[in-house]
Amino acid sequence: MFRGTFEHTVDEKGRVSVPARFRLYLQAINDLRVVITNFQIEGVPCLDVYPYAAWVRLEDQLRAKPQFDPRVLKFITYYVGSAHDCELDKQGRILLPPTLREYAQLKRDVVFNSAIDKFRIWDRDNWRKVFMAAGAELANQPEILEQLGV
Repeated sequence: MFRGTFEHTVDEKGRVSVPARFRLYLQAINDLRVVITNFQIEGVPCLDVYPYAAWVRLEDQLRAKPQFDPRVLKFITYYVGSAHDCELDKQGRILLPPTLREYAQLKRDVVFNSAIDKFRIWDRDNWRKVFMAAGAELANQPEILEQLGV
């Protein structure tokens, strides 16, 4: 499981170091491959990063869905169609494809944050907006946590 939030910097070639804690998890499962795709929360773009095995499980789940359902088609077009296979290099970095960097509006400063079985990469300013908005919503609507059973 991925936990925590970490700030890093994208270099001029589009590489970024994966946080050490996230690398440890990938090393523990003996697979340094990840699949990166576009995502958004509240209309703010970011990147979802899955360990390879978790991505394969998602693909298996999608194969079981009705292939002509318009919702399934849209999801596959948007989410799966934008996916890129990547592998951590010897320095623990991943090369973020230009199309995904552009989509997620990634500049120099980025934030990695955990999403349980995957992690996300955000532009730092976008992350702050989403994080603050989520905190305010939870503070103003405590019933959300109750509805989730936490």
